[in-house]
Amino acid sequence: MAEVLIRKTDYDYQQLKPAFFEIVEKLAGDKIKSGQRVLIKPNLLSFATPEDAILTHPLVIKAAVEYVLEKGARPQVSDSPAIGSFERIVKMNKINVALKGLDVICSPFKNTVMLDIGKPYGKIEIARDAAEANVIINLPKLKTHTQMLLTLAVKNMFGCVVGFKKSQWHMRAGTDTDAFARLLIAIHQAVKPTVSILDGVLALEGEGPGKGGKPRHIGVLMGSADSFALDMAVCQMLGVSYKRAPILKNALDKGMLPLCEVKGALPRVINFELPLSSGLIWGPRFLHNFMRRHTMAMPVCDDELCKMCSQCWTLCPAKAIENLAEKIEFDYKRCIRCYCCIEVCPYGALHARETIGGKITRRLMESFS
Repeated sequence: MAEVLIRKTDYDYQQLKPAFFEIVEKLAGDKIKSGQRVLIKPNLLSFATPEDAILTHPLVIKAAVEYVLEKGARPQVSDSPAIGSFERIVKMNKINVALKGLDVICSPFKNTVMLDIGKPYGKIEIARDAAEANVIINLPKLKTHTQMLLTLAVKNMFGCVVGFKKSQWHMRAGTDTDAFARLLIAIHQAVKPTVSILDGVLALEGEGPGKGGKPRHIGVLMGSADSFALDMAVCQMLGVSYKRAPILKNALDKGMLPLCEVKGALPRVINFELPLSSGLIWGPRFLHNFMRRHTMAMPVCDDELCKMCSQCWTLCPAKAIENLAEKIEFDYKRCIRCYCCIEVCPYGALHARETIGGKITRRLMESFS
């Protein structure tokens, strides 16, 4: 049976550090040996401050590094941001300040190896540092996700796919949210973190996982040696059915969800704001393109907030965003509704707008659920 440990805390380091140490010691203390290389994998999506609640908080990262050092092991903090400079993200999120004076490598994923993640994907490029680490401490952030509903422990390992390769995989999955969920599960299972400890002190609700979301204080650290169990406990805390979260739904269909035991007081979070449902495609494949265009929420831009910074059209895997000099324009026939543009917009100018067809479909689905 998979254990999920929960400890109430805030970003007061005198309170957070012992809570973090207790969780990791109980779950993985015997797995971290002197001299081992321990990869610490936070969520470092893009440029943001700790107050934005978009990235793993620097003090959570610091606690992980100090724990590894106390074990006599060699810590490395790494991720592959969706877009932008890793060094600038580290500085903006104050990770450089938190880790000052500590014997730790802090660097982006660069080199890759081919790792077999199983059928139908076969061998894909994964960060060498992740594939070859003795131990992986996964540090996801509790956030909503416009495409996947929530981004938690399992999805955080997608960061081991380096740079623009992420966009390519979004394009290969296309409009099929379930196909993308299955890919995320396969990557997680191939890399498989030793332990996952979720930063749920300041969470992100609404149109996450980027600047479109809204910070909300929850006040917990949650950990498990089983990422699926951790994600299940978060859904339980938020009152969200596993079937609404594509990763857990697909894992449930495959019989992968474990029996789990929650140890600690699981808060009941009321009215946690979730993004608009995007998984409204079903039926014969020849209808999928029509349904994508008419039932799935579409990305739109607030021209007053947009700074024409180029992040969205640079990252868009479908090349569905056109730069018109003074504003951007979406080609919704090409748009695959991956919402990567919303995810990386540094100004919160992009958000999802529900279509009339999507609203009708969602209400029909809710009435039968």
